[in-house]
Formats: sequence, structure tokens, C-alpha cells
Amino acid sequence: MKLSEIKEILPTLENVEFQLEDGTFVPEHFHVTEVGTVNKHFIDCGGTIRNEKVVNFQLWNADDFEHRLKPGKLLNIIKLSEEKLGIEDDEIEVEYQNTTIGKFDLEFNGKNFILKNKTTACLAKDACGIPSEKQKISLSELSSKQNSGCTPNSGCC
Repeated sequence: MKLSEIKEILPTLENVEFQLEDGTFVPEHFHVTEVGTVNKHFIDCGGTIRNEKVVNFQLWNADDFEHRLKPGKLLNIIKLSEEKLGIEDDEIEVEYQNTTIGKFDLEFNGKNFILKNKTTACLAKDACGIPSEKQKISLSELSSKQNSGCTPNSGCC
């Protein structure tokens, strides 16, 4: 989800709720403690130099159980970060601590913001020596594709 998308969604909501992919919710008393830009400048294992940039939201749970972040307040935090930091309309990455700090992509299901699990991947598989995945076919397809004249009880086997 890009920053412009969350800015369009927030005014339509009564509450801001974040939910993990497994269905559990971020406690409703969470805070958005940071909004910023994260730039990653790196080289992959194939030698290609890459740049990635995301808008980062950090969610944090405090012991103030009565706290509720309203959509207008989050929108104001986003607008302030755009003004003061020059944040652009990039993809959003959310940091949230469960057992460790996790990084999540963000989606919206029509009611809640969904923290989508991120995974690692090799960006240079051809240079890494990773074999390409073998094509999987069923044995029934294999036998029907063979055009040998050999049939059961023909004596050719």
C-alpha cells in the first residue's frame, strides 16, 4: 500500500485497527511512534547495486490502555511527516514488535489494515547458483504424452 492510499482510506474510518495475517489484532491502545523514510542502498549477491525506499510506520504498545489513535490523528501525523521530512508517495512498511521487531507490508481489507508478512528472497538467482525449480507433471500426463507403440500385453516390454 502506498502512502496516498492510506491517506484516502483514513477519512472513511471511525477507528484505526491493525491486524496480523493470523487474525490477531494489534492491541487497540497502540501508538504510531515513528513515521519516516527508510532508504536501503545495497549490493546483491550477483553484484547489482540496488536502492529501495519505503515509508516506515512504527507501531508500539504502551501501558496506557485507554489510548486510542483516531484516523484524523494518524492523518495529521502523516501530513506533518510529509511537510517536515519531505516524505514521498512510496510503499508503506510497518514495524511492529511481536517476539522481535517485524517488518510488514500493509494492505486494507475494507475494515482493518492488515500487516502482511514479508519474506526474504534472492534477487540474483542466476548468479547465485540456485537451480531453477523443476517442472512438476503427474505420471498420468507423462504416460499419455509418450507415443511409444508399447501397450500392455504387446510384448514390447
